[in-house]
Amino acid sequence: MLSLRLARGGRPLVQLRRLLVAAAAAGTGLLLLDVLATAAARPQGQLPRLLWCAVPLALTVQFAVAVTRTDPAVRPREDLDAVGLGPVRLIRVAALSAAIACALGSALALALFLHLRGDLAGLPFDGAAADALRAGHPFPVAAALTLLALAPLAAAAATALSVRTRPARTPHEGLPWGVAAFACGLAVLAYAGGGTAGRLSGWALTTVGLALAGPALAHGCGALLQFVRPGAVRLLAGRGLQEEAGRIGRPLGVLVAVAAWAVAAADGGPVPVGPTAGGAAALAVLCAVGALLTAAVESRQTRAATRETLLDLGTPAAVLRSAALLRAAVLPAVCGPVVWGVAELTRRALAG
Repeated sequence: MLSLRLARGGRPLVQLRRLLVAAAAAGTGLLLLDVLATAAARPQGQLPRLLWCAVPLALTVQFAVAVTRTDPAVRPREDLDAVGLGPVRLIRVAALSAAIACALGSALALALFLHLRGDLAGLPFDGAAADALRAGHPFPVAAALTLLALAPLAAAAATALSVRTRPARTPHEGLPWGVAAFACGLAVLAYAGGGTAGRLSGWALTTVGLALAGPALAHGCGALLQFVRPGAVRLLAGRGLQEEAGRIGRPLGVLVAVAAWAVAAADGGPVPVGPTAGGAAALAVLCAVGALLTAAVESRQTRAATRETLLDLGTPAAVLRSAALLRAAVLPAVCGPVVWGVAELTRRALAG
């Protein structure tokens, strides 16, 4: 009961982040339900669209994990040890918090979908999208519930793994593995053909590679800020970015991968064109951006003590704000060309 109260409690900003996770899960649920309803009415050719829904599903789970890591309810605190809420129980609280947010979104998606189909009467806009959602055909409720359960279960499992205590790693430790995974992904795209399985496997490998290489990319941005006789602002921004590289690097790498595939999709695309392709792409981008911003919030929370120390030592607040703005500006300036390069390599790999 205490775990449930911690999971549902929190300040307004904490609750807002949880609602954003629920909204992302609802969007993913609507995509899954739309593909399922279309497949029930016309089974041929729907499997690739259903498989591609794994992309926004995975990014929704990543967003849920990032939000849960910033939740004050899952941070180790000495006062909670006295009531038996130690590290193991905190893992349960984190998993429960992520599962509740995603389950809320999945339930909302099902209610909205059935309402727009006309299966739930007595509300405004009842049956407004009956034709588009194949209201004249039977709807497999059991299959729908199975698909909607994927987001809460995956988010709970991923969150439990994420919040476990792990030894600190250097930002460059994953770079060789990231380069290897990225190269394997390009090879799969080039040689596995244009099928859905080959493209999904290639996307997954390239994304994993960029996520592993992301901390090194963020660390390199920090080093670039300190290049050639840095002043106080550049030094603070660069050192701060290098310290944050371990937290924001992986979400940054995933965002680079998603943006690169969006750019590649604009030229004939590695993703199938269909009525849900635009919504899936928008949801994937929003979840990737949300995960990165949430990781930045976690880094800011971690730096709070350092910031207070610098202010106590007489550092002007304007200098700290300028350093923060410089950190925020250097990432898109460096990652923009990286996105273009990854998109170009993806296009060339797809072209054979």
